[in-house]
Amino acid sequence: MPELPDLEVYIEHLERRLLGHRLVRIRVTSPFVLRTALPPAQAFEGRKVLALRRLGKRIVIEFEEALFIVLHLMIAGRLRWLEHAIQSAPRNAQAVFEFEHGRLVLTEAGTKRRASVHLVQGKAGVAALDPGGLEVLQASDSEFSARLRRENHTLKRALTDPHLFSGIGNAYSDEILHRARLSPIALTSKLTDEEVRRLYEAVRKTLADWTSRLRKQAGADFPEKVTAFREGMAVHGRYREPCPACGSPVQRIVYADNEANYCALCQTGGRVLADRALSRLLKKNWPRSIDDL
Repeated sequence: MPELPDLEVYIEHLERRLLGHRLVRIRVTSPFVLRTALPPAQAFEGRKVLALRRLGKRIVIEFEEALFIVLHLMIAGRLRWLEHAIQSAPRNAQAVFEFEHGRLVLTEAGTKRRASVHLVQGKAGVAALDPGGLEVLQASDSEFSARLRRENHTLKRALTDPHLFSGIGNAYSDEILHRARLSPIALTSKLTDEEVRRLYEAVRKTLADWTSRLRKQAGADFPEKVTAFREGMAVHGRYREPCPACGSPVQRIVYADNEANYCALCQTGGRVLADRALSRLLKKNWPRSIDDL
């Protein structure tokens, strides 16, 4: 799922291409993607783009007359910008936003249709889509600490909860926790003040660093290779590969459709965390430490 660094770079490129331009029409090619259409798509035709911003993991495009298009890419949704009319939209296009000088295309890979488009009017309509997560790059350390300790969850769950923190998902939470040298299953209520401070600094540094990296990688071209698995990541997507800090093999916990990647030596004191499926299968043979592994 595109997270804060990916979305910020998307928005920077969209601003260069869309600000001040008028939308010609909206073409919805999938019946699943359009979740709300009040007002209808026709109300946006001929309206000029005034601003773009991020709302959690959503992209908000503001038009004249207080009209807004809110895009949520979810896991497999991506954006493409087609400069020329002769370029045909990809087969997996879910919605096409046609401007006089090009087209913004929302695509989605796979068969699960989770990406969404909301057409709303008024700031209240946009606010209703806001999960309310804290913008960590704009928050003080005390605000971060209060939000983190508001509920008792594991760190992995807390960081990826959109009601607690804005724009952080599976990939960058792994990188943040590795930088902070904290276990993904540590409970927020058990953290010391020093560990919270370390986490706060890791969140800000990781998100800022990756936003800068992705901005440089894209250059002047519209970002096409938006992925959760980036070269240069410390642990995310690097199961069994060496940790860049200590060289021990990166471990993982698989749960539902997600997984947490971590370094046992750097983050859990050498303890290999139990994977529900594998640890139940192996039982007594499940390795308890990196040495056992």
